[in-house]
Amino acid sequence: MFTYGRKPHTGSFSKHRVAKDSNKQKRSFKKSSFTSRCVEREMAKPNTSPPSAQTSPSLTSPIITISIGRSQRLFAAHEDVLSHSPFFHDACRTQFFESTTRRIELPEEEPEVFSSVLEFLYKGDYYPRLQHDRKRDTWYLEDGFHAGAAESIVSVNGVSVLKDSVIYCAAERYGLQELKRLALKKQGLQSGIQCSTILSSARFAYANTPDNDSNLRAHYLALIIRSRHTFKRSGTMQTEMEAGGKLWFDLFVSMVNHMDDLASSKRPRY
Repeated sequence: MFTYGRKPHTGSFSKHRVAKDSNKQKRSFKKSSFTSRCVEREMAKPNTSPPSAQTSPSLTSPIITISIGRSQRLFAAHEDVLSHSPFFHDACRTQFFESTTRRIELPEEEPEVFSSVLEFLYKGDYYPRLQHDRKRDTWYLEDGFHAGAAESIVSVNGVSVLKDSVIYCAAERYGLQELKRLALKKQGLQSGIQCSTILSSARFAYANTPDNDSNLRAHYLALIIRSRHTFKRSGTMQTEMEAGGKLWFDLFVSMVNHMDDLASSKRPRY
């Protein structure tokens, strides 16, 4: 895979620098043990690679040009690699049935996000790649990558959103279930994120996932509940709650269930 006007890649596809959150609040959350357990359960599942990573992609298939974002940044990829995504499989047939341009237009996509999607299709992962420490039986991100770094956040319509959440939603659109799982795993390794970024990312997740896909939504509900004292002090949650929406209804239900569970655990058993 390559982009026009650039030298061929020899490393990761998506080491893009993006703007940090302009709303620099001091409050941030720390990764909770609850979130860690959720991530560990996800990690324990079989980690199958996409078809393109299991077998060498054919470099003789036609090259497809993809125009990304309002800036129309051009990417190029092999058709057989793109076709591992049901979305692009259909696009390559409907788009080119009566056309020789072999070009797909995605004006609403983010270049940084699409670069990660392509990297996954070719390599089975995206930067920063997921690493496993066998001695400690823990997972971490390569290159000492840490949450809050510029690369962990992208700007979507002027709003700062965690990149892994945007990738998860892109994977939903493109029908890449394994990429969704991978993005969720990486999301669970994040810590030290500003409250404003968590809330804007939660809103994005609710707006870009179907109601029957609760994984990413549940992730944010758990973060907010477990870090509720930090959010209470941040002054951000009241403004967000006044805006309303399904996120806050789900949060209310989750909080009530959480309180019921705590109460049940304290009742004497006979």
